[in-house]
Amino acid sequence: MAQEAMTTPKTTPMTTPKVFNDPIHGTVELHPLLVKIIDTPQFQRLRYIKQLGGAYFVYPGASHNRFEHSIGVAHLAGELVKALKTRQTKLDIDERDVLCVQIAGLCHDLGHGPFSHMFETFIHKAHPEKEWKDWKVRNHIITVEIAASLSQRSRAHSGEEWDSGSLLSMVQRCLFKGLDPDKEMRHEKASRDMFKYLVDVNGLKPVMEQHGLKLPEDLTFIKELIGGPPQWLYEGRPKDKSFLYEIVANKRNGIDVDKFDYLARDAHHLGIKTNFDHLRFIKFARVCEVDGQKQICTRDKEVNNLYELFHLRDTLHRKAYQHSVNNIIESMIIEAFLKADKHIQIQGSGGKMFTLSTAIKNMEAYTKLTDHVYERILNSSNLTYASKGPSAGEGPSAGEGP
Repeated sequence: MAQEAMTTPKTTPMTTPKVFNDPIHGTVELHPLLVKIIDTPQFQRLRYIKQLGGAYFVYPGASHNRFEHSIGVAHLAGELVKALKTRQTKLDIDERDVLCVQIAGLCHDLGHGPFSHMFETFIHKAHPEKEWKDWKVRNHIITVEIAASLSQRSRAHSGEEWDSGSLLSMVQRCLFKGLDPDKEMRHEKASRDMFKYLVDVNGLKPVMEQHGLKLPEDLTFIKELIGGPPQWLYEGRPKDKSFLYEIVANKRNGIDVDKFDYLARDAHHLGIKTNFDHLRFIKFARVCEVDGQKQICTRDKEVNNLYELFHLRDTLHRKAYQHSVNNIIESMIIEAFLKADKHIQIQGSGGKMFTLSTAIKNMEAYTKLTDHVYERILNSSNLTYASKGPSAGEGPSAGEGP
């Protein structure tokens, strides 16, 4: 009996979901495997990366981080895929599909650097020879193209009434015009790299298999869901499940749960009202075959709700994301990062040292890189790059609304 008592018990996967209270979605219940991922250092890092970067210096309420956004996306991804599974049983959505989509939603932003999208601009400036997309430049181009299309249509159809479906289609064409699948957003690639590192370094493959996932097939699928090419080049699932790729990161029209969460969450913390109802979209979502490919569609009468989605996106860009003071503050932080770049050394795998702009090449080093680097520079005694940074309420412009 004594010998039996000392026997090491077999490890079994945690089977109890965990409940979170979210300010946007209320009570959120997550699968045990997602909780296991949340408890890793790589995911906990997202607690220390501001969702809106420098906007926190302008809007005092914009203090939310990538951590809670990622949990919200995982929740909405699960809600949408489960709704499709329940309503359309012929789609053959199984529990593996559901779990993979939820994991992708949870891990889609693992690759963000300090101050989120601002870090991509810093990387672009630190290494201008690299062909990385600057998200602000891209959004400016989108705005110009939409304005040009509106002007052209106005001249061509003077006096005609526009239907909202045509307007939405036009906006979507402008939104995705010229996207090159080989030149994706840097944080999407980093998210896939970080996800792979997270799984390997925390020994999660056996845990994933215990929860019913098939490896390496499902790992490939999850990485594709996080940010794959806009055309069909996928390996994780057959083409008859193409609609699954439209849930987390929709390359076809940009209508996905990532956008549902960040628009609602950002508006909430910025104090900006919103009229888009993501729950209504999920309620009316159906999978239809269009041009030989299964796509997530909605009722024609829901076009006004979708219009509110893109209208909210435009509003947040004008009032917050592209706020003039926000742009100035982020430019100041980027300048500080550029000056400090070669002086900051971060240890990565094998003891190799990386700078602020090269840490993204090594996930062990990148795990240690968060918004805290700003305070490190601000409080440094190294006069070559220490300088006074922006603070909330400083100067006549900081803290102002749009």
